Amino acid sequence: MARTNPFQFMQQVRAEANKVTWPTRKETVTTTIIVFIMSVIFALFFFLVDQIVALGLEGILSLAS
Repeated sequence: MARTNPFQFMQQVRAEANKVTWPTRKETVTTTIIVFIMSVIFALFFFLVDQIVALGLEGILSLAS
């Protein structure tokens, strides 16, 4: 394994960091809002599925007793 001195390492890190394309503020806000909206939609979906499954299981168990 090749060894790199700390100075060269920091130069390489800086060079790689300069290649990164950072999102704009507008892109960050937009994607954050989308994530919140999708989280609410999925939470509602799984809540409804859970309620339907619970209702079905209660019906099946009430038939057995």
